Amino acid sequence: MAQTHEIPMAAAVLDRCQIQPSPDTVTELILPLLHFDITWLYFHPVQRLLFFHLPCSRRHFVEVIVPDLKSSLLITLNHFLPLAGNIVHPINGGRPFSRFVIGDSVSFTVAECDKDFKHLTGYHPRLSDEFYAFVPELPPAKISPEDVVLPVLALQATLFPDHGVCLGFTNHHAIGDASTIVRFVKSWASVNRFGGDARLIDDKSLPFYDRTSVSGAGALDARYWELVRRTRGVVPRRFSFPFNKVRATFLVRRDDVEALKAFVARRRPETHVTAFTTTCALVWACLVRAEAGSVPDDEPEYFCFAADCRGRLDPPLPANYFGNCLALVKAESRHGLLKGKEGFLVAAESIGVAIQKTVYNERGILDGAEEWPTDFRNLIRKRLFGVAGSPRFDLYDADYGWGRPRKVESASIDTDTSMALGKSRDFDDGLEFTLSRPKRILDAFAAIFTESIRTL
Repeated sequence: MAQTHEIPMAAAVLDRCQIQPSPDTVTELILPLLHFDITWLYFHPVQRLLFFHLPCSRRHFVEVIVPDLKSSLLITLNHFLPLAGNIVHPINGGRPFSRFVIGDSVSFTVAECDKDFKHLTGYHPRLSDEFYAFVPELPPAKISPEDVVLPVLALQATLFPDHGVCLGFTNHHAIGDASTIVRFVKSWASVNRFGGDARLIDDKSLPFYDRTSVSGAGALDARYWELVRRTRGVVPRRFSFPFNKVRATFLVRRDDVEALKAFVARRRPETHVTAFTTTCALVWACLVRAEAGSVPDDEPEYFCFAADCRGRLDPPLPANYFGNCLALVKAESRHGLLKGKEGFLVAAESIGVAIQKTVYNERGILDGAEEWPTDFRNLIRKRLFGVAGSPRFDLYDADYGWGRPRKVESASIDTDTSMALGKSRDFDDGLEFTLSRPKRILDAFAAIFTESIRTL
């Protein structure tokens, strides 16, 4: 099938507009991009979808739901000004920075779709391409002889008449990590639900912008910029359809988590054991088995994820620090070990060692950080599996006044090899993860994973 940039099964657009923060906000806000942000400067956009069960007509949607979303978005953006601004990338010298000036705005699309809401919000395999009718695109970069100006956020509300609403979020990763974007999503939800921002202020949920609080950043900033700026073009590459993938969501209930942890603790008592490490280990090992075929047993396998390090810096940053603040964690093993009988234990031990080496490093979580860009660039075209999202940032708590989301999807995992991991919607202390893979591999994974959970 021919590749195309056209979005398959596009929704009918009812409105496109720009939402500006109030003109009585600050006239300009400039934030330097630190090494934490520079890491993600050329990364693909991050795309999240929140589906809500909300039976309503088009008239109610257009006359009530959308105006409320627009007014609450404006109020929320007053507190998240960088999301209405841009990343400015100078052409000839100078590091990129985030800039908001009066008149900047966020693209907001309103659409309608007649697709099967129940099907899209299920856990069964669904074509990955189906979801892009609800994913907003970032506006194109503005290119001049002096700089490239990159919008950082686009939003979309899509109606499924008499069934529900989907809110779509697309952001440039360099403007903020999951902690920052999820805080924005929940803040918008709170303002929309309660009709104002009083609760944000009372709960001290407003973002913290002081980048001078990041101790010792200068040397790493310079090194990261020198390494990253030579790697690729400034403007993100567009992806093409079809992806030829299906996505499915899998549950790991609390009893499953406890069984996994107990199994590892009994067999490898020295391993760092948490719900995160054991779940990731099982998925990694099962996926390697599902993909096994012509891969040599001595082929290296890598598992990578980003750990929030706001509270682990010296001095620590507040949880509401705006931007990226992630440590990159890399576990490694061999294909033959992971697909073997003790592949789950091998994976758990590898991930545990990587966490101990980085997150709990006695010399600090940033020990060795000067080599992270090089280390991860060397993983290009290697067998790499990773995690998008975190159970710590629960989007199922985002209530816009319509109840909790029926389903959360991370569309952007279609463009890399990560899984989306988060808290379970319906099971206390459980987890759910979504994989996007060719159907043959996903079917094989589902059978192996189900059997592994049953027999452990």
